[in-house]
Amino acid sequence: MASLRVRRLLGPGRRWFSETVPGAPPPPASPLYPPVVASITAKSKAAKSRRLQRFNQRVHAAATVEEKLRLYGKLQRPKYTVYPQTFALNADRWYRSFTRTVLVPGMPPRTAAAKRSVAAAGATPEAGRTPEPGEEAPAAAEAPGAAEAPGAAKTSEPAAGAAPYVDIGELRSLACDALLQESFYQKKKRPFLYRDQDHTPGPFLTQLVSTLAASLSSRNPLLAASSLDLNPEVNYYWHHGEEVVVHGHRKGRVDPVRFQIDDNPHLQIRVPKQLPEVVPLESDLGDIPVIDHKPSKLPLFKKQYENKVFIGSKVADPCCYGHTQFHLLPDRLKRERFIRERLEDQIEVVYRSNGIASLFAWTAAQAMYQGFWSEADVTRPFVSQAVVTDGKYFAFFCYQLNTLALTAETIKNNPRKNICWGTDSKPLYDVVEDGNVKGFNDEILLQLVRFLLNRPKEL
Repeated sequence: MASLRVRRLLGPGRRWFSETVPGAPPPPASPLYPPVVASITAKSKAAKSRRLQRFNQRVHAAATVEEKLRLYGKLQRPKYTVYPQTFALNADRWYRSFTRTVLVPGMPPRTAAAKRSVAAAGATPEAGRTPEPGEEAPAAAEAPGAAEAPGAAKTSEPAAGAAPYVDIGELRSLACDALLQESFYQKKKRPFLYRDQDHTPGPFLTQLVSTLAASLSSRNPLLAASSLDLNPEVNYYWHHGEEVVVHGHRKGRVDPVRFQIDDNPHLQIRVPKQLPEVVPLESDLGDIPVIDHKPSKLPLFKKQYENKVFIGSKVADPCCYGHTQFHLLPDRLKRERFIRERLEDQIEVVYRSNGIASLFAWTAAQAMYQGFWSEADVTRPFVSQAVVTDGKYFAFFCYQLNTLALTAETIKNNPRKNICWGTDSKPLYDVVEDGNVKGFNDEILLQLVRFLLNRPKEL
C-alpha cells in the first residue's frame, strides 16, 4: 500500500515543488571594487604598457597641435643624431632602413593632369626637349572649358588668360648671368680653409633660385604666394625599433630606438597648398633594406638634448607645406676628395643620403604640423622635392611620405612604405673661361624649371 501511495504522488502531471518558467537572465551586478591594474611606477611589462597607453591618450586629447608637439617631445633620452650630409660609407641604405623608404631611380612619371598643368604654365610638354632654332614653340594650353564648347574653333593664338611659352633661352641667360656674376665679374679674395662653398657656389645657388622663382611666378600661382627661406632649420624626432639599455640606473630595460634629424638646407620654398600625390598611398614600388646592426656601427652617436619637430616656421604660418629644398654640399664632401681616395662608388651615396634624410624629416614634420603622428598615421600623402648640388653637379629628388607609423608596435601591421625618386648627379656646365660659360646643360635647367612649376591640380 505504501509503494502505491508513493507512485501516485510521483505520477505524471504531479510535482511536489512549484515549477518556475525560465526568463531573461538578470543583469550582471556592477563590480564592488575597481579593476586591478599595474602600478604606474613598476618595472613590469604591464606597467610599461599602461604608461604608454596613458601617454598616447594625453597626446590624442591635446587641444592644439602645439600642445601635441610639446607632449610628443617632452621625454628626453639619449638618441641617435642622423646627419643628412655624411661621409659614412653606404649611408643611404641605413637611412632607408631608419625611415622605411623605397628608393626608385629616376623621376616619377608625370600624369596627364600634371602634363596639362605644366603645359598651361607654358613649359614644354616633352621631358628634357629643347626647341630647335627653326622649330615653332608649342602653343599655349587652351582656356578651361574650351574643349567642352561644341563647335568651338581652335586657333593657334594663346587663349585669354593663358601664360606664354617659357623661353628656354631667357632662362639659360638668367642662369649664366648668375654664374658669371659670382665666378667672373666679381673680384673675390681667396677663401678660408674649407669655406670654398660659401665663397662662390653658395651665392650662385641663392641668386639662381631666387631669379628663376621670380621669373616663373607669373606661370605658377603657387610660387607667387610662397615663402623663400635662406638657411632655415628643419628638425624631426621619431622612434624606430627597440634596444636594451646597457648602462646606467635603467640598465636592462627595453627602450625604443630614438632618432633625431637636424637639417640646415641652403634654401627652401614653402607654399600654402600641398603638392599633389605622385602614386596612391598604399603603393609598393620596391623593397626596404633590413639592417640588424646597431646604428652605432654606421657610425651614429647618441646625444641627449631637446626633441624638436620643426619645418622652418611655426605652426601658425600659412605656408605650412614644403615645395622644394636646395642643399649645398660642404667642402669635406667634394667629389675630388672621393676620387682621390678611390671611393668613386660613394659619390652618389652622398647625394642619395642627403635627399632621403632631408626630405623625410621635412615631409614628416609637415605631417605632424597637420596633427598626424606615429599613433595616428597619415590619411593622405605628403610630397616635397629637393635639389642637392655642390654648385656644379645637380641631383634631383622627389619624396612622398606615406606613413609615420615606424615604432616597434605600429610597424608590425603597417604595409605602407615611403617612396623617394632620385637621379644621379650631372653637371650644369663644364667650365667658365674668359667670361663665357662653356658646355651648359639645358637638361638640368629644364628639370629645375619642372620642379619650380610643380603645383596642385586645382591651380
